Amino acid sequence: MSIVQEALQAVMKKAIEIAPDAWMPGGTPDPLIARRQGLIGAPISRVDGPLKVRGEARFAAEFPMEGMLYAALVYSTVPKGRMAMLDTAAAETAPGVALVMTHKNAPRMKPMPLFMSKSKAAGGDDLPVMQDDRVHWNGQPIAVVLGETQEGADHAASLIRVTYEAEPATTSFAAARAKGTKPGTFQGEPLKLEIGDAEAALAAAPHRVDAVYHTPRHSHNAIELHAATLAWKDDELTIHDASQAVSHMAWSMAEIFGLDEKQVHVTSPFVGGGFGSKTLWGHHVLAAAASKLAGRPVRIMLSREGVYRVVGGRTLTEQRVALGAQADGRFDALIHTGVVAMTGHNNLPEPFVLPARSAYAAGSFKLDVEVATIDMLANTFMRAPGEAVGTFALESAIDELAHLMKIDPVELRIRNEPEKDPTTGAPFSSRHIVEAYRAGAERFGWGLRNATPGSRREGEWLIGMGCATATYPYYRMPGGAARIMLTLDGHAKVEVAAHEMGMGTATAQTQVAAERLGLPMEKVRFCHGDSRFPGIVLAGGSQQTAAIGSAVMAAQQELVAALLKLAARESPLHGLKPDEVACRDGGLVKTDDPARYESYTAILARAGRDELVVEASAPPPLETQHWSMHSHGAMFCEVRVNAVTGETRVSRFLGSFDCGRILNAKTAGSQFRGGIVMGLGLALMEETQFDERNGRVMNPSLAEYHVPVHMDVPEIDVIWTDIPDPHSPMGAHGVGEIGITGVGAAVANAVFNACGKRVRALPITLDKLIG
Repeated sequence: MSIVQEALQAVMKKAIEIAPDAWMPGGTPDPLIARRQGLIGAPISRVDGPLKVRGEARFAAEFPMEGMLYAALVYSTVPKGRMAMLDTAAAETAPGVALVMTHKNAPRMKPMPLFMSKSKAAGGDDLPVMQDDRVHWNGQPIAVVLGETQEGADHAASLIRVTYEAEPATTSFAAARAKGTKPGTFQGEPLKLEIGDAEAALAAAPHRVDAVYHTPRHSHNAIELHAATLAWKDDELTIHDASQAVSHMAWSMAEIFGLDEKQVHVTSPFVGGGFGSKTLWGHHVLAAAASKLAGRPVRIMLSREGVYRVVGGRTLTEQRVALGAQADGRFDALIHTGVVAMTGHNNLPEPFVLPARSAYAAGSFKLDVEVATIDMLANTFMRAPGEAVGTFALESAIDELAHLMKIDPVELRIRNEPEKDPTTGAPFSSRHIVEAYRAGAERFGWGLRNATPGSRREGEWLIGMGCATATYPYYRMPGGAARIMLTLDGHAKVEVAAHEMGMGTATAQTQVAAERLGLPMEKVRFCHGDSRFPGIVLAGGSQQTAAIGSAVMAAQQELVAALLKLAARESPLHGLKPDEVACRDGGLVKTDDPARYESYTAILARAGRDELVVEASAPPPLETQHWSMHSHGAMFCEVRVNAVTGETRVSRFLGSFDCGRILNAKTAGSQFRGGIVMGLGLALMEETQFDERNGRVMNPSLAEYHVPVHMDVPEIDVIWTDIPDPHSPMGAHGVGEIGITGVGAAVANAVFNACGKRVRALPITLDKLIG
């Protein structure tokens, strides 16, 4: 970016900050916020539930295609070098094998467009995909076998022989750090921020803590394995994918194969979990290339091991948190710095300092993320990237300070509650974390907690309580758009290139669209998961609800304007302007005169129309630069630590959330609980074991990479403020990622209260508690 461009951006940013509220999206509250009775917030069961129960919800690996071949991959076993010999003869002659593709016969393709490098770029790395004999990480696909059956393809893949000319590789964190680090950036912005002299303030503070915390690598383990079923017809490519970014996928694949974007059609009606992993990875490109060579449709479904080899996860972190406070607990200094590991082929450092930017007031700040480069699989987004592990360090340090100063941990957090964003100075659009803490503490029975570690015991079990703050930004990415079709029979169809990954998108958005259009839910159909629908909507960053909501709001406004144009002189609506009417009871009504009403059916019938179709784009997300916007949570945990074995069991957990207005009480509650369960895994068991001698992931299966099962998870209680944000669509904030945030610290703090052992490195395993 040139100096001139940077200067223009700075001027624009400042203009947005100081502009009147009314000029911003959200300057006028969404009319749905005022409707407190109706579909919004109702605990409605999933509209796709019956399909899934009956097995009729078709996922990516379930699309039938005539003449389909099945793909199997072969992975490299060295972290860096070249293939000196690649023998595929035995595989090529194996029964049922249609094609073996390597760098020797793969079509010429461009590298994947790196995620965030352009508006629709979705690639996990920018390396050439099977274009030469080079190896860039241990686990890189080096051959594709297509067979008439999956079993035949897998067997043939095992027959391929390869030898390598290995080259020196950096595969240890210590070695990477010794070579030097570079500044980390996230979404194009630097992660380094300094306000005042935090080190001096820390040194001068009468009370302080200064500690280092570690979090390990984490791998993605969605229930649905990464899969795609695809086929070419002439120069057009159809992909049925497990994707949380269909528009991005279509554009990116077109770039790779030198096609027009319209020549690639991506569908993804159902996704069995994504959490940041289901964008564009090498297996998509390899399957499409192999299909092109073979002239037949191809299905590829990564094995669980294949996901660990091909799809990135969360990288490790080393974090320093230092807090300096006055006698009343108010922070003079907040320091949160550290180093992460990252490949040189993408740019996604774990931005663990993000929570520290807005969670607490302090007299000075020093925030920074440095990057050490390792020869490994590119890391990627994983649920609450930055916040999930950043809050472990920050909230653990606050608990350490509270114990040192003999202040209740909840009270210490409330004493440092900021009146405005502490690092930008922007006003909060809404912030009710104190209410969430008060309600959560009362419901959880926090007042019964004994501040002395190890003071509560039942037999061999030491019992403790801990808490932590959760925070996650409100995002709304640009590019949202929606199409509404209103038919003569009074039904509406809403189309958005959005995604249903199990979080209840289709259900909540049907509720919202029905309420916005004044129709019952049974007359509204929400369509998603197709790149031919409008919009560039990513299911990520907990922003899809806002992106869809803003787009549908814009489309509804277009629909109202179009209907009023159709209203003839004899219509009671004739002459009215869009801002004078509301959608209600299956039609339009003058807001201050209920007698001036006409149904959609009557308007269309009089105009001789069978249907009316409108499309509109959402305004740019300027509200995120004008206000400081976040979801919040207060996490409370009770654990039992066995004094003999060190076994840790979470016996109770409560999340008290402040996420604006809740659109569907049932699906939101499920999202909160699911995030907390994932957080329990982060706290107690999840760890990708990375062999630093050769850069290989050593536990690529659910037998060795442990995640919580039913016996690990107690009953989880969730409550929420349900206070709308007047500046966001529907008054809602994201709920998808706030649940995992803060859980690691809440568990670690409860463990300390139970047994007096302060664990500063996740996961909290037996060896860290015994002795």
